Amino acid sequence: MKKQELIHLHGLLSEVRAEYEETGEPDVDLSGYEEFGVQPTSIHRSKTDHKRAVFELVDGLTGSPDETEAIPATAD
Repeated sequence: MKKQELIHLHGLLSEVRAEYEETGEPDVDLSGYEEFGVQPTSIHRSKTDHKRAVFELVDGLTGSPDETEAIPATAD
């Protein structure tokens, strides 16, 4: 996945996050994502940083950390 595509995905997931926050979804824990500090608008950050942010955001939104094998957050 190219960096631009990854940033686009990051932005789309941020929109999903906003919907969860508007509905007051109680099971959403985004502390890992917030602590990491990479936003979709942080275009100067590396592809690896955005990939890790996407994984953190997805883990928070789904409410379940990786229960299968770990996927390294390194850029291809």
